[in-house]
Amino acid sequence: MAKRITSGKRDREKAKQEKRQEKQRRKELRQSGTGPSSFEEMLAYVDENGNLHSSPLDIKPKEEINVENISVSVPKQTDSEEEAVIFKGEVSYFNSSKGYGFIKEAQTREQYFFHISSAPSAIGENDKVTFETERGPRGMVAINIAITQ
Repeated sequence: MAKRITSGKRDREKAKQEKRQEKQRRKELRQSGTGPSSFEEMLAYVDENGNLHSSPLDIKPKEEINVENISVSVPKQTDSEEEAVIFKGEVSYFNSSKGYGFIKEAQTREQYFFHISSAPSAIGENDKVTFETERGPRGMVAINIAITQ
């Protein structure tokens, strides 16, 4: 049988009184120290990885780190690591008024951007060229461009 829900004044007062009595009983239980929230139960211990434990852990001595062994920057590249690869290609587009263009590499047919500052002034579309590449802000760019016949 379902519990009857009433909204009478007496029933509401009776529910409030039961709630107050339950609250008072929990308060007395807490104050007596026999309740579930004693100080020892509230302590938590954290290990070096940030995990929580209910009991203290064995503390291991910390490892000393030598500051000189820490490298913060990228080591400098030596000349032996840099091998210039010469590519052959053809100028597929060139805008002389804006000073840039694109070179299509002969073998892979990949296009590389170039600026007039890294090309000879007499460069034009459909010229056969040799060039090297380097990483630019938006990808690989052609540098050291020379016109071939």
